[in-house]
Amino acid sequence: MNSHHESLADLLDRLTAPAQLYDKLPDQAVRCFACAHRCLIREGRRGICQVRFNAGGVLYAPHGYAAGIQSDPIEKKPFYHVLPGADALTFGMLGCDMHCDYCQNWLTSQALRHDAAGVRPTRVSAAQLIGLAQQAGAKAVVSSYNEPLITTEWAVEVFQQARAHDLICGFVSNGNATAEALDYLRPWAQCYKIDLKTMQDRNYRQLGAVLQHILDGIRMVHERGFWLEIVTLLVPGFNDTDAELRDLARFIAAVSPDIPWHVTAFHPDYQMTGQRATTARDLLRAAVIGKEAGLHFVYAGNLPGQIGDFAHTFCPGCGQVLIERTGFQIRSYRLTPAGACPACAAVIPGIWHAAPNVHGGQNPRWPRVLRPA
Repeated sequence: MNSHHESLADLLDRLTAPAQLYDKLPDQAVRCFACAHRCLIREGRRGICQVRFNAGGVLYAPHGYAAGIQSDPIEKKPFYHVLPGADALTFGMLGCDMHCDYCQNWLTSQALRHDAAGVRPTRVSAAQLIGLAQQAGAKAVVSSYNEPLITTEWAVEVFQQARAHDLICGFVSNGNATAEALDYLRPWAQCYKIDLKTMQDRNYRQLGAVLQHILDGIRMVHERGFWLEIVTLLVPGFNDTDAELRDLARFIAAVSPDIPWHVTAFHPDYQMTGQRATTARDLLRAAVIGKEAGLHFVYAGNLPGQIGDFAHTFCPGCGQVLIERTGFQIRSYRLTPAGACPACAAVIPGIWHAAPNVHGGQNPRWPRVLRPA
């Protein structure tokens, strides 16, 4: 291990606080339940995520820093049914409970696991983060870039401040959740995005999780009343057969046909650079399968201009186009303040603007990297 790596580990170990999401066991061991791995961590050892560790029979969790802070369109998370056109202050930490070969945030998620990974953390308080959100005019605060479940305690501290300023709060997560972590989070967070990566347990285990835990996580998030959107990164040769996509879409529809499903394009990254990139045709095929499975809201992402109507939100009742998008920009927004279709009055599920004033189409909003003072 190189010295940079060791010094990053030492620094991260200092940027911690006693965790909440664990049980004490005999012989100074602990059982962590921040994620569905439910690691048994003996004294002096770390969990699978590498960033939660047991010192003297106390579990410590990341606290008081961010590895990335920026304000960007909420559509990028992607949340399409949460305050369209708004900016979201997005913060992330380091570490993950999975190790996907094609991770597009691997520099943050695989810190302490991969020598080339690791971004120097910036010390920041919850109040400073909310100050940055207000300064950027953001309407939401989202934990992303790594797996937010493993840093739930810190996210809740940030979200408590965010809610005091009436900001919407959300997780961008792999869904490897526990009932305990979700119950701890739910009073403070309103929306939750989950990656449903595959319907094959063998493939999930290759990425470091168990399929059933993710399916249970999706059900638990929905049952607790979070606004839930699901993303599947379509990886050619990994999860893109018609049969698998049908299973995936039918599972989501069985939880609720109102859950938006985003199919997004893979590009070769990290340790999966030999695979071809996803094409618009791949995305459109998946999106059609989603509609055939009975999902009301299916979106094809990150190939703007190539995916036809699958960028827009339509009324499932009368077919009226309600929100038109190009990339992350809102071109038109026709929902009523009550979140209903103006044509047939069908209520569209989501978290909508009380007083719509959406200018996303006028100025492209580039991600702004923010630094605490």
